[in-house]
Order: sequence, then C-alpha cells, then structure tokens
Amino acid sequence: MQKMDKLNFLTAGRPNISATTLSALEDLRKLKLDGMELEYVHGLRKNLELAKQIKETKKDLILTAHGPFFINLNSFEQDKIDASIRRIVDSAEQAYLSGAYSLTFHAGFYQGMDKEETYKNIKKNLKTIVKEVKEMGLKIWIRPETTGKETQFGNLDEIISLSQEIDQVLPCVDFSHIHARYGGKFNTKPEFDSILEKIEKGLGKEALSNLHMHLSGINYSAKGERNHLNLADSDFNYKGLMEALKDYKVKGAIVCESPNIEKDALLMKKYYYSL
Repeated sequence: MQKMDKLNFLTAGRPNISATTLSALEDLRKLKLDGMELEYVHGLRKNLELAKQIKETKKDLILTAHGPFFINLNSFEQDKIDASIRRIVDSAEQAYLSGAYSLTFHAGFYQGMDKEETYKNIKKNLKTIVKEVKEMGLKIWIRPETTGKETQFGNLDEIISLSQEIDQVLPCVDFSHIHARYGGKFNTKPEFDSILEKIEKGLGKEALSNLHMHLSGINYSAKGERNHLNLADSDFNYKGLMEALKDYKVKGAIVCESPNIEKDALLMKKYYYSL
C-alpha cells in the first residue's frame, strides 16, 4: 500500500477550471496542488481504459476515490446490501487501477435500529467487502467516512472500532461532518487535537501518517449537515485545523470539498505551509 511522506492537498473531483479528468491532472500541477479525489458519488461507470490512462498520467500526483452515495450496509433488504457491496468493490477496483491508494464511502444508516446492532451488521458486510477486495489483489485502503448527521452511521468511535477489527480498513475523517453532526462543536484547535489524539490512541501513530481527510465550509442545523459551503462563507475554523495537523505531523491526503474546490484547497495549503 502506498505510503505518504507529507500532507497532500487534493480537490474533490476535477478543479472547476478543468474540462476532463485527464486534463485536470495537468491543471493540478499548474495550480501546485497535490492531486484529487476521483468522484464516483453519483454512480460508477467502470472504464478500465480510462483507469489505465489516469494511472499513466497522474505520475507523482496523489489520488483517492469516493464511492457512490447509494450505499447502505445496514439495509433491511438483502438485495440493497448486495448492491452496496458490489458498488464498493467495483469502486475499489476502478480506483486501484487508476492509481488511487484509498477509497471512502458513507457506510449506512441506523434506520431506527439499535446502534450496536447497526455496527454488527455493517462490520459483517464490510468484512465481506475486504475479503473480496483482497482476493482480487486490490491493494487499496477501504475507508468508511465520518458522517454529518446523527441518523447516519459513522461517528468517530464507530469508524475507529471498525478499523481496529478489520484489516485493510482505516478511517476517512471528515472534519466538517463532525463539526455539523454535533451542532457546531469540534471547531477549536484543542477539539481538533482531541480528534487526532483519539485516532492515535485507537490506531497508533501509523494512522496519523496515513490519514484520509475531507474538509469544506459547511452549513448545518440542529439535525446536522445541510450542504457544503466555501470556507469564507462558513464558520469552520480551518486555520485551527491546519495548526493541529501540523503539530501532530499528520501525513496523507486532505480533500477539499468546498464548491470552489481549488481555491479553498490552495487557501488551506498556503496557510499550512506558512506555519
């Protein structure tokens, strides 16, 4: 599995200035950004030829991937679970063949079910995914993401526990989701420190040297996440987060999901390297 030697700043999908995925790779170099997240969120069309071209073109850029939104590993209907498993495995294959080192996705919903029962169901189905990914020889991290609403499975403790119990699984930490999930908390440097401390305690320093993260401005209500915003239009304290990431010597990929993706990615990178 690919190892990181620094913190890399990525865009969620191709920059707004880019016309295609392949041209985006050249644009990212011109922008002096470090890579991008391949977005399969509205559905994956498997294209092995495109994957080959992306891998050949990316060279030193860092790639991650985001699986489809249409996933629920805790569905009451087995056919929906089976379809979710297939979408994740197919995304892992497309991402790996494109040269991505990490795949993230939203794992599921509680649906009124007990949290422990939900965890057991998602763990069982995630084990099935990892087994198939390994059998296919796909050396890619499988990363359930921290989610932005209390109705969604995926608080930090749940994601850390899955990572402890299943090989080839690590967290994708969406700091904006955590901020929204808890109604505006987790927005100071000490609170960001506490998140990183929890990951280090649960998974070791190695996890902080290989972290997959998301960040954007975010609009939220008492029920959690509503939509992404540009950092300047939100209350998110990105400078405090950059300071925490610097202090903890975090390596890996931080993916900007703001609407103005390349501008906010550059804003974060500029501040981080000013520290």
